[in-house]
Amino acid sequence: MAKVIQFPVPNPEKFGFKPVRKKKPDTGTNPHGQLHLFGGAKVVNLNNLTPFEEALVLDELGDERAGLQYQKAIDAGDSPADAYCNLGIIESGKRHHTKAIDCFTRALKADPRHFEAHYNLANVYAEIGNLALAKIHYQISVEIEPTFPNSYFNLGITLAMNKELEEAIQSLLTYRKLAGTEDQSQAEELIASLMRSLR
Repeated sequence: MAKVIQFPVPNPEKFGFKPVRKKKPDTGTNPHGQLHLFGGAKVVNLNNLTPFEEALVLDELGDERAGLQYQKAIDAGDSPADAYCNLGIIESGKRHHTKAIDCFTRALKADPRHFEAHYNLANVYAEIGNLALAKIHYQISVEIEPTFPNSYFNLGITLAMNKELEEAIQSLLTYRKLAGTEDQSQAEELIASLMRSLR
């Protein structure tokens, strides 16, 4: 008789993407929380930003032109791995999984140890149900950046869905060590559920 394992639904935020961010230029934000006097005005580039930096500003503002600007950065050779990675996040947000995978793999072609590209590629593979490739890219992201907790959480979920329960527990235990106290309760529930299923 088969035993059904009921896993708590993971917090979707953990499967969220990790964009590449450089030091952002001052975009006129007020640290005191006041409203902008000229909020609807056109932004004039006076800072001589690089194409990638311009794309970041547009991306953070939610401007649809960010994708075109990331492509300009790629064409100019300005942080191509980072630009491809962030472009992949935009494509994934549009549910263009094939384009997103293409962008992330192009980022990896430019920089094979690009942490965010491996992590985000794993997220896309997990989202489309390719657990084998998701597992590999989460494991690579853990090797490159061993202190980023979400890689362990997502790897643990992927391993659990792949019925590799002992490895999933180990990954979630590592996540629990690295995560803040407010994020640990969900990991505790998952670990307890997996341990019960091993008995």
